[in-house]
Amino acid sequence: MECILFRHGIALDPQDWKEAEALRPLSPDGKKKTRKAVAGLRRLGVTPTQLWSSPLTRAIQTAELIRSTFRLREDIQIHDALLPDAPPEELMKVVASLPDNACAIFVGHEPHLGATASVMLFGRANGGLSLKKAGSCSVRFDEKPRAGRGTLNWWLMPSQLRNLASA
Repeated sequence: MECILFRHGIALDPQDWKEAEALRPLSPDGKKKTRKAVAGLRRLGVTPTQLWSSPLTRAIQTAELIRSTFRLREDIQIHDALLPDAPPEELMKVVASLPDNACAIFVGHEPHLGATASVMLFGRANGGLSLKKAGSCSVRFDEKPRAGRGTLNWWLMPSQLRNLASA
């Protein structure tokens, strides 16, 4: 199983947003840069079978860009286990429920995604890992997914993903 953690793109500045934080969308530049980063993800040869997103607007918009780029027919699965303050163990339960041959993309937030990657790779959450906005990493599980049993395939900055799209 391959788990791809993808941080949402650049959103509107919180100081410029007057509505609920959960509704804060991607900025126009954020959409453009995220679309290109997702094209880089496709260029890597990623073949997603499932797409999951945090319920926050900016994450759903990012997931929609992924869905469109990969022409996925399946609906985006919205799950609270991808909220910024969710315990990484909640997302690990979701991952463990997926088929062995899945390639699932999980769109979320920091510090949650970095903590989840840490749990996948090292068995415990720590603050040492983090993804930039529209950055991504891939963790593979050769056995049933459990904390500390993942193998890092790659960890890419958004600029690296965008460069891949242009190559």
